[in-house]
Amino acid sequence: MDIIHLLPDSVANQIAAGEVVQRPSSVIKELMENAVDAGASRIDVVITDAGRTSIQVIDDGKGMSPTDARLAFERHATS
Repeated sequence: MDIIHLLPDSVANQIAAGEVVQRPSSVIKELMENAVDAGASRIDVVITDAGRTSIQVIDDGKGMSPTDARLAFERHATS
């Protein structure tokens, strides 16, 4: 089931410009919450170079539809 969609410009423009990732720990927290939301019973986190080079969160959750996988990296995509 597709659950990711793009926010309308009118909504995206209301989001604070300061809503940027300041720390790798924020990225890890969000990715782990996504894994839990997907029903994961196991979550592995692999961090390279304190998160500056790579952050991997590997889980056994339900996964994403092909459409969601494409939309996930679009600007102003949300679920």
